[in-house]
Amino acid sequence: MECVRSGVLGSRGSGKSFASATPCGKSSSTNLAACTKFEQKLHGKVKPLQLSASGTSSLVHRGPVLKYQRSLAVRSTSADVCTTFDENVKGVTSHAVQEKVGVLLLNLGGPETLNDVQPFLFNLFADPDIIRLPRLFRFLQRPLAKLISTFRAPKSKEGYASIGGGSPLRRITDEQANALKNALKEKNLEADIYVGMRYWYPFTEEAIDQIKKDKITKLVVLPLYPQYSISTSGSSIRVLQNIVEEDAYFAGLPISIIESWYQREGYVKSMADLIEKELTVFSNPEEVMIFFSAHGVPLTYVKDAGDPYRDQMEDCIALIMEELRSRGTLNNHTLAYQSRVGPIQWLKPYTDEVLVELGQNGVKSLLAVPVSFVSEHIETLEEIDMEYRELALESGIENWGRVPALGCTSSFISDLADAVVEALPSASALTTRKVKDTDSDMDMMHYLSKMFLGSVLAFILLLSPRLVSFFRNKLQ
Repeated sequence: MECVRSGVLGSRGSGKSFASATPCGKSSSTNLAACTKFEQKLHGKVKPLQLSASGTSSLVHRGPVLKYQRSLAVRSTSADVCTTFDENVKGVTSHAVQEKVGVLLLNLGGPETLNDVQPFLFNLFADPDIIRLPRLFRFLQRPLAKLISTFRAPKSKEGYASIGGGSPLRRITDEQANALKNALKEKNLEADIYVGMRYWYPFTEEAIDQIKKDKITKLVVLPLYPQYSISTSGSSIRVLQNIVEEDAYFAGLPISIIESWYQREGYVKSMADLIEKELTVFSNPEEVMIFFSAHGVPLTYVKDAGDPYRDQMEDCIALIMEELRSRGTLNNHTLAYQSRVGPIQWLKPYTDEVLVELGQNGVKSLLAVPVSFVSEHIETLEEIDMEYRELALESGIENWGRVPALGCTSSFISDLADAVVEALPSASALTTRKVKDTDSDMDMMHYLSKMFLGSVLAFILLLSPRLVSFFRNKLQ
């Protein structure tokens, strides 16, 4: 996450270096030639999401490897927007142009200045989808967030100072929004694009206010996370759900939510294009290990809360490698999870441990692929480019490379535009209904031990030495 990493940029094994965040769509590493038009397939279809009053959501757009079912159903209504799909052009009919269409891009957000770091961290840890407290202890959410953000801020400030004094995420997201608007226009769809950040400006709530002022008549919600997780897309969708419950305008607004899109052909092919391009930098491309590094989540999210993130990530990697093999790229690959915090168990294997093992096993050339992110930010610019590169070289890996984030890659943006066009016919008013709170169905002692003691106390234990030092200094 944007909050937990710090550091400076490291040079790449090819001899090139990154001095700052790569401008969206400006780098030769991320610009591809012309966008390929893809036929509509099952992977590309999207449906509206029904939100529950408890803050949970129905995962309508499921990947083929998901092994569970959510409890809520979808209420679909007829849509009066028509789409036309052609082998050469994807677009909408003139009827759709008459609609006042809005697209809401959801992202994490990040501090733009060093003074923003502590309040940004507070917003992050105050989110109940990040620190999942039992209902009995939810009154501790904000005090705990204040405690953690206060003690993490100095280290995080060092990291942001190293990459220019703030996160580039907002700038890049704004550039992606402009690129998406232009791509939609090429597909005969005029749409207003809004950016809503979860933990910093412009907040999701601000974007929603503007959508209402602009009197949008149809809305497509597009999280800029390829894979769904309750801690990313789910958290932002929960904000929207709360507004739908309380605002009559949004309760009646036709909305389509694209929960995940990692399985879309355009995304998969764009990722394969970037990987192929970076492999050519190596003197012996066929010997390079393709190393997918994904942002981790606590294991309890998957095991106890039903987060589909791990399944979707594994499916995503399989699709990318299948595409590469179809092109004759037969490199070995592996997947690991980065950015864990505290002593609790996160999704395994861990990126740092796998890098050491690969070096010990004789791997000499490695290409890192940040697969959870479509924008450069502190976890790509510092954690991967500096920390993991240094660890890899120390472990015996001699040649290091890194695939840039998709940014404004033309084929990627075009595919996002196709996803929006395809989602419009499914837009319908979101309904809410009360469902049983899963907390009440779980054994309280089991829940406390695995969620509260495992997650919350882990953060406190992580900070306890500095807590003691802090209070000792105050008393002197």
